[in-house]
Amino acid sequence: MSAQRGKDLLLKLATGGGLYQTCAGLRSKRIAFNAEAVDVTDADATGRWRQLLAGSGVQRASVSGSGIFKDATSDELIRTAFFNGDILNWQIVVPDFGTVSGAFQIIALEYGGAHDGEVTFEIALESAGVVSFGVHP
Repeated sequence: MSAQRGKDLLLKLATGGGLYQTCAGLRSKRIAFNAEAVDVTDADATGRWRQLLAGSGVQRASVSGSGIFKDATSDELIRTAFFNGDILNWQIVVPDFGTVSGAFQIIALEYGGAHDGEVTFEIALESAGVVSFGVHP
């Protein structure tokens, strides 16, 4: 994969009917995939090396970003989802890589701004169920 423009990594929220819309003008974004290891090492482990159980750890995806809201509707939608503790369907589009889709909960929402600039926000989401990956054609 060659270098990609950061602005092409999109965070989209389900709007119903299988449609998604970009929810904010994120200036920086990050997605991370993690899996916990399950240690099954016992006293008979060869050379006392740790042994892990394949396919048994809890997996999760974390998404974070910062930027400005696209419009008042997007701001209200995300704010309401945070304060209600809603778990919503999201898509994270990674250019020339694929699309990550699944249920996520907003776990952090922060607002800030300088006296001579626009209001900005930071958001963090954690997966709340199965996350799927689709490759772009």
